[in-house]
Amino acid sequence: MPSLLERHAELLRSGPVRARDAAQRLGTTEAALVACGATGTATPLKNDWGALFAALPRLGRIMALTRNEHAVHERHGAFVDVSAGPGHILVLGPDIDLRLFPGQWAHAYALGGERPSIQIFDKDGAAAHKIFATKETDRAAWDTLVTEFTAPLAALPPMTPPEPAAPVAEVEVDQPQLRADWQALKDTHDFFPMLRKHKANRRQAFRLVGDDHALRLPPSVATATLQAAATGEVPIMIFVGNRSAIQIHTGPVTKLLAIPGWFNVLDPDFNLHLREAGVAEVWRVVKPTVDGDVTSIELLDEAGEVIAMIFGARKPGQPEREDWRALVAQVATTPWPSERAA
Repeated sequence: MPSLLERHAELLRSGPVRARDAAQRLGTTEAALVACGATGTATPLKNDWGALFAALPRLGRIMALTRNEHAVHERHGAFVDVSAGPGHILVLGPDIDLRLFPGQWAHAYALGGERPSIQIFDKDGAAAHKIFATKETDRAAWDTLVTEFTAPLAALPPMTPPEPAAPVAEVEVDQPQLRADWQALKDTHDFFPMLRKHKANRRQAFRLVGDDHALRLPPSVATATLQAAATGEVPIMIFVGNRSAIQIHTGPVTKLLAIPGWFNVLDPDFNLHLREAGVAEVWRVVKPTVDGDVTSIELLDEAGEVIAMIFGARKPGQPEREDWRALVAQVATTPWPSERAA
């Protein structure tokens, strides 16, 4: 039987395929594909996540990448203000802004070649976060870091991805109490504890709370929001995450490009690639805080999982930008001829 390396080589004979897509087509995990050398020589690294991220500022400017099935978020900059605590790692620099939850991480590899990278995978072999060297990266510091964290005896990742988890059944929710708790929010970070309290998923809460707090919009509003932000020069925050990593861009978006199947932001320090077909629902969401209401455009997939969230650029303690509120009001009330909000 051909090895995974041989099967991957055969797949590439018909044209280039990204590692994530190749793994799916070959019925394996991306981590297994990387570990076997299919994407280049891979050096296994120690899974001392806190120490690894504490060392990343040495590298200078890099490109950080976090993705899920339908969105890829790429941000150039340096790791600064890195801290770790129970169950989390925070990176709070002006360019690289990350919320990481390494409890599910299990495998990491350093890849060489023309575009060296450090790639981190969870216990299921799915990519959690990747760091790529750029022309501005300190390559000597990169090589030293890889040497320090090399783990020759690291365990191999799983060859087979797990079966998709069955959707969690929705339970009955006390709608008046949910709405009351929503209206009593003091911080956007209080939203997840509120969902847990009611044993509600995000989409269920959106449906129940009322249109003043969560209004469903056509899927095309996802790209319309980015277009309006670029046209109006409105700085925004774009969150993209997966099960164990969230990456944030704060600032303007300027260069937008639609190609078949994907809508892209292609700015010098920030790229976003959005698979439009994956966007099943878009919601305009309003959450109360001590700084006033905070408004977001939230993109969900068919399963109700978050693909991306878009906010107006702001810091804690600041009220929401009026130009962002006006932008959201515009895209939320524009009639879209080819679609109707469900």
